[in-house]
Amino acid sequence: MTTYLQPDRDCVLCPRLVEFRRANQAKFPDFYNGPVRPFGPLDARLLVVGLAPGLKGANATGRPFTGDYAGDLLYGTLKKFGFATGTYAKRPDDGLELVDCRITNAVKCVPPENKPTGPEANTCRPFLISEFAAMKNLSAILCLGQVAHQAMLRTFGLKLSSLKFGHGASHQMENGITLFDSYHCSRYNTQTYRLTPEMFENVFVDIRAHLDR
Repeated sequence: MTTYLQPDRDCVLCPRLVEFRRANQAKFPDFYNGPVRPFGPLDARLLVVGLAPGLKGANATGRPFTGDYAGDLLYGTLKKFGFATGTYAKRPDDGLELVDCRITNAVKCVPPENKPTGPEANTCRPFLISEFAAMKNLSAILCLGQVAHQAMLRTFGLKLSSLKFGHGASHQMENGITLFDSYHCSRYNTQTYRLTPEMFENVFVDIRAHLDR
């Protein structure tokens, strides 16, 4: 029987992230300030993968993409395409539920300047591998940004050059899972029009078509 792995609430595996967490615990004592667990059912067919929790988003609330602008666009789009029900109110107790969808991050703890290091991503990888092993119905993975895309390739033991990142791109992997790419739904990307709501929704059109086939 495979053991489902997730980091402890006070995980000490990455010294730099632990130091940053403790500084945030002093600076923002009301924040969650810990490894953020995935959100959504394990029997989902779609897994959305981000890079790491945002300082005043998931690190504050304890739920992926909750409390910052990226969550506004992500959860609104998930609801539009039938992957969420209820009301997203930027709180983990808002009653929002995911349908056939789960959300996680390649790195579980908030990093300084939103930039985890390669060794930190490597240290967190067993948790991501455990996630895939536990999701028996997994059919599609949405990578939010190039770094998340590369984290997926490394997790599956693939060369970074094997599947090129591109917004709107999809890649059929040998394990039967289809990898979908999107620019990250961050405030910066949307304010600079690198990513528009329509562009983001077009990716979900492809994902929905894939799952409905």
